[in-house]
Amino acid sequence: MVERIPMSKTGHARLRDELARLQSKDRMEVIKAIEVALGHGDLKENAEYHAAKERQGHIEGRILELKDKLGRSEVIDCTKVETERVVFGARVTVLELDSDEEVTYWLVGADEADVKEGSISVMSPWGQALIGKEEGDEVEVKTPKGVLNLEIIEINRGDIC
Repeated sequence: MVERIPMSKTGHARLRDELARLQSKDRMEVIKAIEVALGHGDLKENAEYHAAKERQGHIEGRILELKDKLGRSEVIDCTKVETERVVFGARVTVLELDSDEEVTYWLVGADEADVKEGSISVMSPWGQALIGKEEGDEVEVKTPKGVLNLEIIEINRGDIC
């Protein structure tokens, strides 16, 4: 059975755009760079050639990775998620009970997560601890720095899906 990869419409579009750019622009640029480097002669000591070939390998690897992820993606419309429980695509505000600090995170797929931008992966320790919980529930999250005690203050639909 194929393991599905949950992602928002926004995340799916971002990966699709990256794949298109890699296939149409970056791939062509590196091919030209290899051709130019080949014109410089001896390949043993041709740093440009080796750098271009390495870049080509990275590009081709990323293309394969993106094709795989897009092929296994399960696009979820975050504007239609229920808001009674924490689910993929929900925006969750929690209170860190030890510090009395409120934080809001959007639960997204692993490829979309960016803590600095306020989004966390549903597969992360935080995401796993929050999934299925309701407003008012208290949750323990095990992190590298220790256990955090949280209370779920508010659950909303994701607004940037």
